[in-house]
Amino acid sequence: MKHVVITIGREYGSGGRLIAKQLSEELGITFYDKELITAVARKTGFSENFIRDSEHQRPTNSFLYDLYTAVQTPSVPDQVFIAQAKVIKEAASRESCVIVGRCSDYILGEDPACIKVFIHADMASRIDRCVAEYHIPSDNMESRIIQMDRGRANYYNYYTGHTWGEMRRYDLTLNSSVTGIEGAVDLIAAMVRLRTAQAELAE
Repeated sequence: MKHVVITIGREYGSGGRLIAKQLSEELGITFYDKELITAVARKTGFSENFIRDSEHQRPTNSFLYDLYTAVQTPSVPDQVFIAQAKVIKEAASRESCVIVGRCSDYILGEDPACIKVFIHADMASRIDRCVAEYHIPSDNMESRIIQMDRGRANYYNYYTGHTWGEMRRYDLTLNSSVTGIEGAVDLIAAMVRLRTAQAELAE
């Protein structure tokens, strides 16, 4: 298989991480999620817990605005993002892989090897998944899911200047409530193989 990188954006509780993991196994390529935090920790010297916490801080204004107008040293969360972007680019250039979240679709931009996927699901199935897989009590689960999505959207919108989950920014969007985990994996793998075949014909 030709060099390929699949980025997986996902709503909380949609099964996006599990889909990404199974996809990497199906295609026989590297899976990156929390592994990125370890790599960023090595690059920056920050602890992994500190990096996780920085990802959940509520940003204000716009990273691009701050980047082009501020004269002061970037904030620590911004430094973490910049280091994380370098790690993602290095991984994507080094090997075929599946990368979960962390604005990876934006960071890799128009890289022709990149296939950008977004996973969503209806609220009822997301609640069921969180209860069954994450062992989180069902009380107020909907509000927790909304809160987690809001945090992901704030992070993505701040660092990219785009809207998280906007359909036109992805090559493929899937409703895992309809496809199931295995069906989503099969559909994404089929698209990867189609893109690979097209690239080989174009050579």
